[in-house]
Amino acid sequence: MNESNFMEVTFKALSINESFARVCVAGFCLQLNPTLDEIGDIKTAVSEAVTNCVVHAYPSKHKGLITIRCDIENNTIKITVKDQGVGIKDIDRAREPFFTTKPSEERSGMGFAVMESFMDKLEVEHNEGSGIIVTMYKKIANTSLQVGNA
Repeated sequence: MNESNFMEVTFKALSINESFARVCVAGFCLQLNPTLDEIGDIKTAVSEAVTNCVVHAYPSKHKGLITIRCDIENNTIKITVKDQGVGIKDIDRAREPFFTTKPSEERSGMGFAVMESFMDKLEVEHNEGSGIIVTMYKKIANTSLQVGNA
C-alpha cells in the first residue's frame, strides 16, 4: 500500500525556535514508529539545518523565515528546510568538513557533515531568488506504517 502524509511549518529564524523545529519534526515522524535512535538522528539533523539558517542565512539583525516541510512516503521521511536568506556562494565548499565562514565565532564547520552522517541522503541547493534548500531523507527501518490508519 502506498501511503503518504505531509506537514509544513514556518517560523522566524531565531535560535530559540530550533527546539520547536526539532519537536515538530520528531512528533510528525512518530506515525512511522521509529526507534529512539532514529528519532535522535532526525532531531540532530534538523537542529543543524535550522541552526545553519539562523547563523548564516540571515546575518543582519533582521531575521527572516525558515520553512520546514516533512513528507512521508511509505517508510521514508523527507525533510526540507528552506530559507530566503543570503545563500551560499559555493555549496560544494560549504559541504566540506570544517569549512566555516565564521571562524571568529568559533563555528566548527561541521553542520552539513553532521546532517549527512545522521540521515540517509542529503541534498543542498540554491533556492530560487535567494536562500538555500536543504533536503534530508531517512528510511525508518522497522516501521509499522500508521499513516492513514487513524
